Amino acid sequence: MAEKVHCTIDGRTVEPRRGQTILQVADELGIYIPRYCYHPGLSIAGNCRICLVSVEKAPKPQIACYTQVQEGMTVWTHNEAAQKARRGVLEFLLVNHPLDCPVCDQAGECWLQDYYMQFGLYTSRLREDKIKKAKAKVLGPAVILDAERCILCTRCVRFCNEIAGTHELEVFQMGAHEELGTYPGVELKNPYSGCVVDICPVGALTDRDFRFKARVWYLSEQKSVCPGCATGCNIRVHFNQKRTHHALGKRVMRLKPRYNPHVNDWWMCDEGRYGYRWIDEGRLLVPQKRRDGTYVDLDWDQALSDVASGLRAVMDKHGPSSVAVLPSPQQTNEALYLVRRLFAEHLGVRHVDFWIPPATQGYHDDFLIKADKNPNSAGARLLGLFPRDGSPAAEEFLLNHGPLKALYVFRHDLLGRYGEEALRPLLGNLELLVYQGTNRNATSRRADYVLPSAAYMEEHGTFVNFKGRVQRLFQCLEPLAQSLPDWKILVRLAVLLGLELGHSGQEEIFLDMAREIPALDGLDYAALGDQGVESDFSGIPLWPKTVNRQRSNVSREQPAHLPRVTNDE
Repeated sequence: MAEKVHCTIDGRTVEPRRGQTILQVADELGIYIPRYCYHPGLSIAGNCRICLVSVEKAPKPQIACYTQVQEGMTVWTHNEAAQKARRGVLEFLLVNHPLDCPVCDQAGECWLQDYYMQFGLYTSRLREDKIKKAKAKVLGPAVILDAERCILCTRCVRFCNEIAGTHELEVFQMGAHEELGTYPGVELKNPYSGCVVDICPVGALTDRDFRFKARVWYLSEQKSVCPGCATGCNIRVHFNQKRTHHALGKRVMRLKPRYNPHVNDWWMCDEGRYGYRWIDEGRLLVPQKRRDGTYVDLDWDQALSDVASGLRAVMDKHGPSSVAVLPSPQQTNEALYLVRRLFAEHLGVRHVDFWIPPATQGYHDDFLIKADKNPNSAGARLLGLFPRDGSPAAEEFLLNHGPLKALYVFRHDLLGRYGEEALRPLLGNLELLVYQGTNRNATSRRADYVLPSAAYMEEHGTFVNFKGRVQRLFQCLEPLAQSLPDWKILVRLAVLLGLELGHSGQEEIFLDMAREIPALDGLDYAALGDQGVESDFSGIPLWPKTVNRQRSNVSREQPAHLPRVTNDE
């Protein structure tokens, strides 16, 4: 156990561990000390000086981020001496800072604004012309720099050096002419480049994707999980429902990482960060039926009645072995559980298989990005969604087509994956092809019936990541147009097939799963909380295998397919 020391902070006697800094101890006590350069995920630079505190017997204020607590130390974090020192530091930081708050994307989230209102409010004594530096300088595909706003905290430099390991950024020149920039001939183009915008405390580094989209005080926020790969990074969804005319019909404005020490710490990759556009683009909006080569709109009652009649007719004529169902690892556990109950258990369909191998190995590294570009492959395997009775795997089954007469596809773009020619024998043999998903693709354009699903931001539910961590999704948007959550579609379809699944909500479905599956025993939505629970999945073959989180293989280049347009695979 680490040695303890005795010290006093703002009149409170505490026993922190030797080696802790004043700022770390203050954070644990709930005492907030201003900071710019300090970040808990980076090394300590101690260069912004805004965290100055008074330490008894010290000749001058000390920086809290670097000064370690000592036996008998007495610290005052908000006395007049500390406040005066911070005002002086803030005054120097603002000497050359441009007065462009009305057009700065950081307005509303800027720590310079916050700290000035908190303890600044001084009358400027300086009349010199401000030093001019580069404005709106493109550093890479995701990031733009306004050097005049930069306070040289070096958070971004340390991130590229210590986390991404790609070393694109540095501070050049000296004195008042110091300026952040990239090395000659180098772009800020690593797969995690958007993180430098997250950690920039001012408006120097801004997101090219979000730039001038919306003021942050018009945005609402909800917690969620990134569906971009098997890691399941925790995210915050920022969406605009107050000034929709400014967003040109788009609801989702940006995604930000949400701290979870068990999954992604403070970070997320650019692939996941900018892979949200499909939420508002290319969506399926209304149930449809293909008739004479074109699609006609249906209401839900008619569409589900037709699908139920078609399934019943195929099964009565050819038997359950003539039907195959392809659920997707993009779906929630709750939806997958009902797929299994409806098709495998109640209807006796032997071939219910979620896994379609990708055409090529997905981009991956040994930090956060996984080759499996699905958030819930582990959950699908946990629920047993693979062929019964020795039936072949999905790919072999589809390409060899066999006796298949009805195919129910969730979200997979089979035609986009295999092509029309490879699937022609299968398609020619089918009497019914149903597509249920969120976005238009080649398969939805070939289906007999199209059923629009809600996206992950439009429903509650859970995913299981590659480590076996069960994590919650929180609904932040209403389903677009007439789309519905998968579980609602399946419950209504079951009724029309003469079955009763007996569920009225996602949490009720999860509780049923928890009673049935030992790995989920005792869990409910409240127990999962904001950061999920890593359950005991021993003996259950999760996909893919767990790998160590290291940073040595982070490439400087972003994957060529960034950003993703749709989640329908």
